[in-house]
Amino acid sequence: MITGSEAVGDLVAFITKSLVAEPDAVEVRVREEDRALVVEVRVAPGDMGKVIGRGGRIARAMRAVVKAAALRSGRRVLLEIMQ
Repeated sequence: MITGSEAVGDLVAFITKSLVAEPDAVEVRVREEDRALVVEVRVAPGDMGKVIGRGGRIARAMRAVVKAAALRSGRRVLLEIMQ
């Protein structure tokens, strides 16, 4: 079960680093906003397509995994992929 913001950030970082060609360029920031955790992910420009996926499939799947992992804690988690 994921309860802390640090654990959510670690989960997103692990998933994102597994997808990209430049894992050292991955930056994950977690901030609280109105009873929700907002996870911001930044990757190298060349890896943006790998994180978003064709038609947004990978981004949608990442959001679903993070949402499911945080479900028991009763908090909303929003995943933002930043440029």
